[in-house]
Amino acid sequence: MSQPADLPDAKAAFAGRATPIATADTHFVNGRPLQGNRPDGVQSVLLGMGCFWGAEQLLWQLDGVWVTSVGYGGGLTPNPTYEETCTGMTGHAEVVEVVFDPAQITFEALLKVFWESHDPTQGMRQGNDRGSQYRSAIYVDEGLLAAVKTTRDTYSAALLAAGRGGVTTEIAPRGAYYMAEEYHQQYLAKNPGGYCNIGGTGITCPSGNEV
Repeated sequence: MSQPADLPDAKAAFAGRATPIATADTHFVNGRPLQGNRPDGVQSVLLGMGCFWGAEQLLWQLDGVWVTSVGYGGGLTPNPTYEETCTGMTGHAEVVEVVFDPAQITFEALLKVFWESHDPTQGMRQGNDRGSQYRSAIYVDEGLLAAVKTTRDTYSAALLAAGRGGVTTEIAPRGAYYMAEEYHQQYLAKNPGGYCNIGGTGITCPSGNEV
């Protein structure tokens, strides 16, 4: 099925389901719970960088990241499946939930990795992966939105100065997050030969904060 060019409205979106789909309980690599039982002081953000397999592998390896999971954010359909999301008719992006300790990695340092590790100028695709589920996106608590927009503006200026396009990343307050099916969780650790198209622009994101 080919994807529609635009995101669906509430009337057109798939109805979804009332109960969550089956998924994993713990992280395949570090054994930590994917939901709940989190240390005091940690924060979380949903990051869409195209294919969520490669993005998650990159992010769980960062010092200061406590746990990651993959799922669907920014859409309309409750508890969508992967197959439904791939049609474009749920409105969701593939995202990684990153739970991090700001005492070990600042939010700005995490955003620097985000901006530099994919191409945030491509609209509804990432490389050869085309469709609204591959859009660049950040969904975060209201209190962190200002930091996101500041780094976006800084990186957009750097991209434009290098002759690249403007940033198309969707930035919005965090809404519902639906975890993906178990086989998607930490996919590239379970399938080391798996394919995932993820790569940056080669342009450095200026930042006063380093990992």
